[in-house]
Amino acid sequence: MGYIVPIGPYHPSLEEPVHARLYTEGEMIKDAEIFIGYNHRGIEKLAMQKNIIQTMVLVERVCGICSHSHALTFAMACESISGIKVPKRGQYIRAIIAELERLHSHYLWLGIALHIIGHDSLFMHSWDDREIVMDALEELTGNRVNYGMVTYGGSRRDISKEQAENVLAMLDKLEESNKRLADFLLNDKTVALRTQGVGVLTTEDAIRIGAIGPHARASNVPVDVRIDAPYCCYDEFDFQKAVWPSGDVFARVVVRVLENFESIKIIRQALDSLPAGKINMGNKVPTIKPGEYMNRHEAPRGQLSYKVVTNGTDKVARVSIHVPTFKNAPTVPTMLRNNSVADAGLIIASIDPCFSCMDR
Repeated sequence: MGYIVPIGPYHPSLEEPVHARLYTEGEMIKDAEIFIGYNHRGIEKLAMQKNIIQTMVLVERVCGICSHSHALTFAMACESISGIKVPKRGQYIRAIIAELERLHSHYLWLGIALHIIGHDSLFMHSWDDREIVMDALEELTGNRVNYGMVTYGGSRRDISKEQAENVLAMLDKLEESNKRLADFLLNDKTVALRTQGVGVLTTEDAIRIGAIGPHARASNVPVDVRIDAPYCCYDEFDFQKAVWPSGDVFARVVVRVLENFESIKIIRQALDSLPAGKINMGNKVPTIKPGEYMNRHEAPRGQLSYKVVTNGTDKVARVSIHVPTFKNAPTVPTMLRNNSVADAGLIIASIDPCFSCMDR
């Protein structure tokens, strides 16, 4: 006998509102639909009433987890319209904070995923590692959530030699801990039973639907803006795309663990070879010539795009934000089909959704 099982939009296991409708036969999901758009905060409209610096502060609050990504992508779009070249030291600092934010986001997601499958010991382990990252971010920026490190024309704050040494010491501790976490995740029977073969998204489906970020790379689609279209001096760092072929929830776990190692490598290289010189072009409120530009950044969840239109004043005429969750959410019905209702929550969570970003 068939049933329609609703999940959300308001549900104890969901921190943000999304509605999935499952069409089931017994315990098996035969088809599914996903519905989005339950919040609207008017950020894009509000951006049209603020100057460039104020808008940078505003867009940083689109999301609490990838706040630096939003400010960075907006700033790069404005700088591209103006033809401003950010000082190399400022670009390195931007990349360092971006990779620390990626670590923070991935550890956060790993902990939530492990909590969903009932493995609270590894959940605690993952979030303990996340605290190391948060301490590093606080050391460099003074904040644990919205870092305020991006300004028009570069970085707002410099990194001292003492701060760099402290962060490098934290990275040594984090890398050893990440090795233990990776060993647990790759060999633990509970993790394997709950994730292997669950919520499969094939390479063909990932390409057809348009998956991006770690979600796509877990389906053997090697897309990464940092390598495919380098910015912030990423072409000067030695790192690899983390790709896994199986396309299931287990692959999404593995990809994020592997990316943690790559992010640690990037931060080390950037701190060890941090160029001398100034970090920005000055902090005055700029007037930007008329123009438009779309800029991409590899945020923790995937490609984040900002389309910015300027009109020759200190304000923007239009800001259009395209977030990773909007691209990855359409893959959820495909992943849910022929899986158990008991796995639905984990499968939805496996795309690392941020409905706060999407319903801006």
